[in-house]
Amino acid sequence: MAKDKIAYVCSNCGQESPKWIGKCPACGQWNTYKEIKVAPESLHTTATTAAASAGRTLRKNRPLRLKDISSQDDPRIDMNDEELNRVLGGGLVPGSIVLLGGEPGIGKSTLSLQTMLRLPGKHILYVSGEESAHQLKMRAERIPHEDNDNFMILCDNSLESIFEHIKDEKPDLVIIDSIQTIATEDVESSAGSIAQVRECASALLRFAKTSGVPVILIGHITKEGTLAGPKILEHIVDTVIQFEGDQHYMYRILRSMKNRFGSTSELGIYEMRQDGLRQVSNPSELLLTQDHDGLSGIAISSAIEGVRPFLVETQALVSSAAYGTPQRSATGFDQRRLNMLLAVLEKRVGFKLMQKDVFINIAGGLRVTDLAMDLSVIAAVLSSNVDTPIESGWCMAGEVGLSGEVRPVNRIEQRIAEAEKLGFTHMIVPQHNLQGFNRKKFSIELHPVRKVEEALRALFG
Repeated sequence: MAKDKIAYVCSNCGQESPKWIGKCPACGQWNTYKEIKVAPESLHTTATTAAASAGRTLRKNRPLRLKDISSQDDPRIDMNDEELNRVLGGGLVPGSIVLLGGEPGIGKSTLSLQTMLRLPGKHILYVSGEESAHQLKMRAERIPHEDNDNFMILCDNSLESIFEHIKDEKPDLVIIDSIQTIATEDVESSAGSIAQVRECASALLRFAKTSGVPVILIGHITKEGTLAGPKILEHIVDTVIQFEGDQHYMYRILRSMKNRFGSTSELGIYEMRQDGLRQVSNPSELLLTQDHDGLSGIAISSAIEGVRPFLVETQALVSSAAYGTPQRSATGFDQRRLNMLLAVLEKRVGFKLMQKDVFINIAGGLRVTDLAMDLSVIAAVLSSNVDTPIESGWCMAGEVGLSGEVRPVNRIEQRIAEAEKLGFTHMIVPQHNLQGFNRKKFSIELHPVRKVEEALRALFG
């Protein structure tokens, strides 16, 4: 009897090696190689057999001229959810396989369950390897929906058993919750291992492509913030969607990390409620505090996440350091970026903050990575430092460089239009953005600036 062959796979990028390596040569990560067993029958496949099977495959699939291939897209499945449709690129493509990832308790199962319950006329099979049917029933009762007789629930962990039920039910859509709990008998390792995740995902991919039935996989997030399992899992699927947010806040963001059928710059925003997730069509109105007049340390920035512009409230608190070492803390904003902006404010503008604590918070629990937030962070810090509020009706957008210059930002027209729509009357923008810009299109008063000093002078006089 032949022995099982041992191989090693990098859990970060999926690179394979015949022996264990400390540092992965492909991605550069240390101690990521995990041992897997290769099926013994693959060792006995001779070159002749492989060549014969390859020849049969080539005879079946004939090469086609590019001009003879149809460019018409298959009709997408409407998910009855504008935010999810936007992130998917217009709906779910038949025969596609989608990976939905997120931290535990963020709302992945709730989003999948409520979306499927509101799909009329579709025969859906929901496979759960983590929860019992009773738990799913209790969750479904909290979500308002009409009775759907075509919604089937299967609680099973065996891939072979799942395929048997799929063959009997013939569903129009399959959800696997989660891929880390599914195991196949062809692999000896336990569920959730690299070999199991890869084999189960590959089998589900073959099923989706041959049958035309879309499959949605729900995946866990590791403590490093990446999808659990090898990186090859992300290479297998057509679309990777990440569900983000802070469990202590009510807002959730749906991002597209990879999409073969649409743009990866789209963004969906939800509000977590007791009866499920509610779509947020205009996040700006929810993220702004209505009664911050007379309060120092608050600045409004016109930010863009994906392709959606919305106004974000930046809050800052500057106080004398109670201990020897001053604290620098940022919630929803990059702390290294904050340290850089504080250094620019001290070196280029002349405000001494070396012996003061500085705290930054992005209201609403959002984490914003747009560089146009720089100007609002500096304005909020200075407003709190001198205890002078910024007048209502002012917002801003601009990236700050190390020499104190205000650099141009992208999609300036969308930012201005969003600010004007919400009733803002003054907006500080980089001067370079207004070259060849038609100001007559907007009624909001624009204040172009080249340096941080000019922006602060426009705000505080």
